[in-house]
Amino acid sequence: MKAPELGIKIGLYGHGRRNSIADLGVKVGHATLIEGENIRTGVTVLLPPVENPYRERLFSATFVMNGFSKPIGFVQVEELGYIETPIALTNTLSVYTVANAMVKHMIELNPDLKSVSPVVMECNDSYLNDIRAMKVGEEHYFEALKNAKLDFEEGSVGAGTGMSAFEFKGGIGSSSRVVEIGGENYTVASLVLANFGRREDLTIAGVPVGLYLGDYPGRGTSGKGSISMVVATDAPLTARGLKRLAKRAIVGLARTGGYAYHGSGDVVLAFSTAQTVPAGKEPEMTGFLPDNALNGIFRATAEATEEAVVNALLQTKTMEGNGHVRHGLPIGKVLPLLGKHSRSPGF
Repeated sequence: MKAPELGIKIGLYGHGRRNSIADLGVKVGHATLIEGENIRTGVTVLLPPVENPYRERLFSATFVMNGFSKPIGFVQVEELGYIETPIALTNTLSVYTVANAMVKHMIELNPDLKSVSPVVMECNDSYLNDIRAMKVGEEHYFEALKNAKLDFEEGSVGAGTGMSAFEFKGGIGSSSRVVEIGGENYTVASLVLANFGRREDLTIAGVPVGLYLGDYPGRGTSGKGSISMVVATDAPLTARGLKRLAKRAIVGLARTGGYAYHGSGDVVLAFSTAQTVPAGKEPEMTGFLPDNALNGIFRATAEATEEAVVNALLQTKTMEGNGHVRHGLPIGKVLPLLGKHSRSPGF
C-alpha cells in the first residue's frame, strides 16, 4: 500500500488518479531476476507517451547533486535539452548492456538511424545481488519493454529488486501531484530507484522514525548508496525550466533523510510531455510557463519525490540475497510513531 492508503499525509497538494508517473501517460515495465541465493536484480523501462521517442523528442534536463553515478545519455540531454529514447533503470554494471539493447530497439523503430543517445540510470544493488555475475542481458530490456503499462508494480521489482534504502528493503516508488496555475491544472510526478540512506536518517512525513528503529534487525553497510530520480510533468517548460524543476527533486529527497553522502550518486532526469521536438527540426516553443509561475510546480516536485521514496519503502518485503538480508519497513511500528506525532490518523 502507498502512503495515502495508510493514512500518511505528505505535502499539501492532491494526487493524480493513479498517484504515479502513469498520470502523465508514462508506461512502466519491469523485468525481475531472482535466481538461486545470489541473484536479485532487474531492469525497469519508462515509456513516455509518444509513438516513437526518437521522432517525437521531449524537452528534458538533468541535475546531478552528487556524481558518484554512471548514467548514460546525460551529456546530450544537457547539451540539446531533450530525450530521444525511453528511460531505463538497472544495476551499476548493467547500464552498458541495457544501453545496447535500447539502441537496437531504436534501430528497429527507425531503420535510417545512425546515431542515438540512450538514457540509462543506475544504482548499485551488490548488497543483495551478486552484481559481478552480470546476469542482466539485452533480453531483459525487451522483457521490461513488453511489460510496460500504466498500472505498474512498485517496490522490489525490476531495477528495484535488489536495492536497499535506509538499511531496509528499497526499490521502485512513484507519486504524483496536481497543482493549479493560472486556472489550469498541471501534474507533476516522480519515480525513484531508492538505494540509499542510513537507518537513523529516515524521516517520514517530518517524523524521524529512523531514530526509533535503530535497533530493528538488518543493519549493514555505511548507508551511502544512491538514488536515481525521474520527474515528469505536463507543464510546458523549456529545458532551462526543467533543470530548475529537477533541482527541486533534491528538496523532496532531503525531506526523507537523504544527505548525499560521499560515495552516493544522487541524479535527476526531468522531462515534459507538453510538447514534442520533431526529429531533424529545431525546437519551436508554442508557449511555456514563465519563471514567476513555477513555485507551485517546484513544491509539487518536492512533494511527489518525497512520497515516491516513502512509497518505495512501503511496498517492499523482506528479502535475502548474496549472503545478506534486508527487512521490509515495519509498517506496524511506523504508523504508531507517525500517530504519536499526529502525522497519521487513527492513532
